[in-house]
Amino acid sequence: VQLQASGGGLVQAGGSLRLSCAASGRTFSSNHMGWFRQAPGKEREFIATISGSGIAKTYADSVKGRFTISRDNAKNTVYLQMNSLKPEDAAVYYCAAADTVYIPRLHGEYRYWGQGTQVTVSS
Repeated sequence: VQLQASGGGLVQAGGSLRLSCAASGRTFSSNHMGWFRQAPGKEREFIATISGSGIAKTYADSVKGRFTISRDNAKNTVYLQMNSLKPEDAAVYYCAAADTVYIPRLHGEYRYWGQGTQVTVSS
């Protein structure tokens, strides 16, 4: 599985961005997908995950109610809609795919990673 993240950019606090992650491969619908982020000097942080079917979703407390993860298996794409952005949301955002039976939250449990897309939030 190869992943290509896009959609990052510069936005003012309170604004919105939608990140996309396009996946190659024929097994996309069987992969649980996750979004993580990493700010300079900080560890990679779990943001959200979605099951292969798209039914089960989990969010970090820091983004709950502001971010929405979704997927379109027909397009082999997972999305992260980010609303009410805050300066502390600024980071490089990564999408990842897991081939585990359970839905993982730890970055070490994800096997495939995209290259990351930068999100900058100005105050």
